[in-house]
Amino acid sequence: MNIAFCYDSVLPSRGGCETYIASLARRLAADGHALHLYARRWDASALPAALHYHPIVLPPCPRFLKPWFFSAACRRELERGGHQVAVGFDKMTGTDVVYPQGGLYAATVEHNLLKYRNPLLRRFLGVCKALDLSHRSFVALERRQYLGNRRPLVIAISEMVRTHFRLHFGLESRDLRLVRLATDPERFEARDRPRRRQEWRETWGASPTDTVALFAGMNYRLKGLEPLLHAVGRMWRDRPFLLLVAGSPKTAPFEKLAKRLGVADRVRFIGYCEDMRNAYFAADFFVHPTFYDPCSNVVLEAMACGLPVITSRYNGASELMHAPQEGYVIDDPHDHERLAACMTQMLDPARRSACSHAARRTAAQWTFEHHYKQMLAVFTEAAARKQAA
Repeated sequence: MNIAFCYDSVLPSRGGCETYIASLARRLAADGHALHLYARRWDASALPAALHYHPIVLPPCPRFLKPWFFSAACRRELERGGHQVAVGFDKMTGTDVVYPQGGLYAATVEHNLLKYRNPLLRRFLGVCKALDLSHRSFVALERRQYLGNRRPLVIAISEMVRTHFRLHFGLESRDLRLVRLATDPERFEARDRPRRRQEWRETWGASPTDTVALFAGMNYRLKGLEPLLHAVGRMWRDRPFLLLVAGSPKTAPFEKLAKRLGVADRVRFIGYCEDMRNAYFAADFFVHPTFYDPCSNVVLEAMACGLPVITSRYNGASELMHAPQEGYVIDDPHDHERLAACMTQMLDPARRSACSHAARRTAAQWTFEHHYKQMLAVFTEAAARKQAA
């Protein structure tokens, strides 16, 4: 099959969707498919050698207009490409398949407001957002993306995201396909786990007797770090406990909050972690009380490492859990008492052990090979629809 990928920048070292595109491209290339990439930037050393590159050059323009210009430039180039199927990621119009790993923009805006506990503040910020020029531009682009004359096959990363597409745009089943994220179990080979666990716990100041919880994310406020710190403050101090916070180096506001709440001695801000295995293996359980995650990859990775998980119902990855087998799913990240109670349960070694086994079994069901076969089926369907049209 002749397949084109369209994405502004593919630098897999940055993680996220860019790493995913590289993984999917390598697997498609291994099966002998002809692959093309339409992008402004890429790292060829991290992509398959068989990939054909089509550079997209944009004129100087404001950030909120770049998706419009990029989509228009890609459409012009794709018309000359003769590809069987063109795949767009995120803010991209005019492709046969759209795979928005970040979910629906309209839903993202709604959930971003949930991180503010005060409903009046939410309403005020919602009005301000509605007046923002970038917001209006992205809303218009998204409507054209999904409700244009040529409707694409849309891949939803979770049932939550599929529901958002139905609620916001009325998309029907014929245009929606559910393909969940997956993990590569080989990435988390546990042979050197004891060594890594001891080395990095010592590096981050965790004693052998500490029960260590791990939180990971770049957008700390959206991922629920503020209510998590409040919850740590509500836990009894009669058991040794430490929270590791990995991700963004911009920690100053949260370090101040930890001090104000009297939990600074129970929290370590470790910043960006180049190899997340070090953090996973150093921890005893994973906590991710997010206000929005289409399907959190770190939750899947944590379960693959055998970590019990505490997350929220605003995380599409919670659909893969059978709580309380692998851990807990809370209804509201602002419910500090409930979050603290769930973490307190994880201080019990027997409870953690049972959840650990269940988490590893659940993660093993969602392998990248299974995901790849589903994606290939969507591409084949889209190519058939395109030919029939």
